[in-house]
Amino acid sequence: MTRLFAKLAFAALLAVAVAIPAQTQAQAQNDPVVAKVNGTEIRQSDLNAAEEEIGQNIQAMPAEARREYLITFVTDMVVLAKAAEARKLGDTAEFKRKLELARTRLLMETLLQAEAKTAVTDAAMKKVYEEATKQMGDEKEVRARHILVEKEDEAKAILADLKQGKDFAAIAKEKSKDPGSKENGGDLGYFTKEQMVSEFAEIAFKLEKGQLSDPVKTQFGWHVLKVEDKRNRPVPEFDKVKDQVQSFVIRKAQADLVTKLRGEAKIEKMTPPADAKPADQKK
Repeated sequence: MTRLFAKLAFAALLAVAVAIPAQTQAQAQNDPVVAKVNGTEIRQSDLNAAEEEIGQNIQAMPAEARREYLITFVTDMVVLAKAAEARKLGDTAEFKRKLELARTRLLMETLLQAEAKTAVTDAAMKKVYEEATKQMGDEKEVRARHILVEKEDEAKAILADLKQGKDFAAIAKEKSKDPGSKENGGDLGYFTKEQMVSEFAEIAFKLEKGQLSDPVKTQFGWHVLKVEDKRNRPVPEFDKVKDQVQSFVIRKAQADLVTKLRGEAKIEKMTPPADAKPADQKK
């Protein structure tokens, strides 16, 4: 959502809130009045809603300064909204269309949030985790070092030095053109076959632990490899990937809901008139 649309959506929320009858005493205690603007009450819930829209811009503020900023933000909106009402700007067809669009957006987001809350259960998350880790069980990883140079002759000379017992890490630090690994002695860490370019990966996964490769040509230049270790890819602990699993469960539940409702809906797309202009060309 763009910032402009976010503010429009929040304005719609605020307009609806102003029209709601007075709260009960119990509700008012949980949602205290934080300011009044020409008699219009601004409550803590209004500040909460405003912070959801602009929160990223004020996270670094101290709590009291953030509260004052939000009060000013909302009071300014109320003052400006009242001024707009006095000019009857809210009676135009364009405003009513935008207000309805903002209301539709808020309803959509509320439904998706509700669907997310329903979807995120321990059982659902464990199921996704178990299915994902089953697929990882047989996946192989290699840990290798490499030295990258521009020419084949350079690679051959380096390979000859290595075969005579010279230290791979020391040569990598001195001669490798790969800025991402040379300071680590050419160490690339563990990687799967899909994480490397095909020519490199093919050789790395064929070599045995401790073996050196002949010079390998890729789009980056010429490589000399040394395999340090080979293993099955370890399965991450649930707690370490819990946030990722939760995000997946939410996205899938929301996408499934959209697909279901779209399939049940009768959607008709009209052919635009021949002289119609694209939306981004309209003034």
